Parts: sequence; structure tokens; C-alpha cells
Amino acid sequence: MPIDGVRVYGDSGQPVLLLPGGAESCDGFFPGLREGLLAEPGCRVIEHDRPGTGTSTTAGSLTDAAAHLNALVDELGCGPVVVVGQSLGGAVATLFARDFPDNVAGVVLLDPTPINNPDICARLERTMGMARRFAALPFGPRLIAALLHNANKRTTRRLRLRPDCAAALARTNLDFPQLAAAVHGITEISRAMREEDLPRLPSAVVTADRKPDAAIQLAHQRLATAFGAPLLRWPGATHSVHLDHPDETLATVRDVVAATDRG
Repeated sequence: MPIDGVRVYGDSGQPVLLLPGGAESCDGFFPGLREGLLAEPGCRVIEHDRPGTGTSTTAGSLTDAAAHLNALVDELGCGPVVVVGQSLGGAVATLFARDFPDNVAGVVLLDPTPINNPDICARLERTMGMARRFAALPFGPRLIAALLHNANKRTTRRLRLRPDCAAALARTNLDFPQLAAAVHGITEISRAMREEDLPRLPSAVVTADRKPDAAIQLAHQRLATAFGAPLLRWPGATHSVHLDHPDETLATVRDVVAATDRG
């Protein structure tokens, strides 16, 4: 049911908070995940577009994202929650767990933006700044839309995405001004990140199928070690692991929920 931009599904069970990647809306971002968690083990699923992302009309920043989510969980009275975050949502989940561990029961990071690697974060922030300037050109939005459409069609064919996952990919909205605002400040946040400050709790870190010595892969391994989590790498997985491996994603979240029940 909608409550001030928050959608809560289910009346009982372990609360699970979903955090989409980029500045995307949570609505439809994780195909089958909400439905699967409601069916088994019977979770409460919380969807919300935090300020500055998705369809939210409220200004917000990465700097205050964790505090905003903590206040939201307190307002709903549903903590501690299992937080599931993909890409930038994974970075926000990491910050939430670090800053407010009492409100976090578990964490699932799906190829998260490596908030523990300042070099990668600086490169991301610079790239989004350049993309924002390109999008401001007269032909920019049309060209971006065409390139994204063609890329999504190729990805759907190559990965043989199931229909709901293909539909979710097609809804991707690369709003570069919004994306640039969403990652603003990530370099400084990353420089202040200390892996030893992360709590050990039921968790899992999923990384794309990269070379073992890739910088992102190594950063993900360090996050997994800090959380006391397994590092999962599924054959053929891309950055959008929730779309090309939706069944494995659901199973992983269920495993972390079950671990919170045990401990």
C-alpha cells in the first residue's frame, strides 16, 4: 500500500528493503523478487524511491541517503531490515549498514558500486559529469535514448532474458543529470570508507563474472570479507545480475533472510 511514496507489501515476516541501482525507480526494478519473497518465506517487502532518485520529487544526495533510510525504517517501525541493493543501491546499503547497524538485520549486495575503492568512485563521478554535459547538448537525449534502446535489445537477445527481466531492462532510464546528482560526492565518501567499520552480519555479496584480479572484483571481495559474507560469482553474470540471474538472486536473498531467523 502507498504511504508517502513508500510501498509496503506483506503484513508480517522479516522486512526486506529494496534499493535499485543508479537513480532508477524501485517499481519493477527487481523482477520476481518481491513476489518470490512474499510467497516464501513470507517477508514484508519495502519499495521506496529515495530522494533524488526514481520518481521522487524531493531533493536528496548520496551523503544523506543512509540517514534518510534509517529515518524511514524508524517511521515504518519495521527495523531491523534486510537490505538488498544493486549497483549504487549496493553502495547505499553498505553505508546504511555501517552507519546504522541496529536497523540492519542483513545485507545482499548485487554487483555493488565499490564504495571502498576511491579510484573507481572518482572515475564514476567524472564519467557521470561528462555524460551530464553530453545530455545537455541539443541532440544528446535523442541519441542516448536510441543507443540505450539498441543496447537493451542486443542484451536481451544475448542473455536470453526472461520476459519480465527484458521488460525491466527496457524500462531503464539513463537520466544522466539525475545520475550525476545521485553519485555526487561519492569520491569523498569512498575516501572516508573504512572496511573495518562494517558490521559482521548475515549477508552475501554478488559480483559479476569478471577476471579474478579485476579492481572491482577485488573491492567486492574486501566487502564480503568485512561483512563476513560469501562472495558469489555466477557464470555469465553481468552488472545487472538481478536480471540475468533472477532465480539465483531470489535464492540468495532467501538464504540471508533465513540466516537472520537463525541468529
